[in-house]
Amino acid sequence: MYFRKITILDIFLCLAQHYQLALQMTRREIISRYRGSILGMLWSFVTPLLMLSIYTFVFSVVFKVRLALTSDTDNRFEFAVLLFAGLIVFNLFSECLTRAPALILNNTNYVKRIIFPLEILPWITLGAAFFHTCISYLILFVFLLIIGQPVFWTALLLPVVLLPFVLLTLGISWFLASIGVFVRDIGQFIGLVLTMLLFMSPIFYPASALPESVRAYLFLNPLTFIIEQTRAIIIFGRLPDWAGMGLYYTIGVLTAWAGLAWFQKTRKGFGDVL
Repeated sequence: MYFRKITILDIFLCLAQHYQLALQMTRREIISRYRGSILGMLWSFVTPLLMLSIYTFVFSVVFKVRLALTSDTDNRFEFAVLLFAGLIVFNLFSECLTRAPALILNNTNYVKRIIFPLEILPWITLGAAFFHTCISYLILFVFLLIIGQPVFWTALLLPVVLLPFVLLTLGISWFLASIGVFVRDIGQFIGLVLTMLLFMSPIFYPASALPESVRAYLFLNPLTFIIEQTRAIIIFGRLPDWAGMGLYYTIGVLTAWAGLAWFQKTRKGFGDVL
């Protein structure tokens, strides 16, 4: 694919053409993470469940935080729910970008194989990360029901809200996977950037808590809008901001297209460096 012009359609064609290979490698990626552990795949449920329990205890019992999540002002779990919903989005973004710079470096044996589609490697990382994201959302929905918070029908729009974010993440992953071959320090740099984004995102606080003069700058963070929209449709039962979603879709598609085009253009030099 790298010897011809890359189109937007190629974002999905590269996956469709190698779907079985990507699915097999994604499954292997997920299984290998828990190989040798006693609980095995159960860790994918235990970890988010344990984190949600910790958030609930710390913020509802220790700090007694109240954010008026619902009309029930005695709801002790409101901050934990908001925090967990925000962290699900961040963890998906963080896992993909943390691993992206070393994707080619960790799979040098594939570089020498002319017929191997290197461009699907970010798809595989995304697939494994999205598997854990789905489990976290399942735990969040069950938790909402347990505490008496309704799960609104607007939660069905979650795939619509997440799709442009997934495309944005995929595009950045292609960029980083390529740059990581030539600049080995990019992995450490991305770690610092992700730490900054964690605290510059409305994860530990809602965007509405900031003054309006500052709030606009918060939305320059690519995580902010999606975190706010996922909370809106899942927790508050509101429809997405369709105008904002349209803009985010445009940015997500263009980022994915540019990332794939850059990856395919630079992949010819991978073998020389490695």
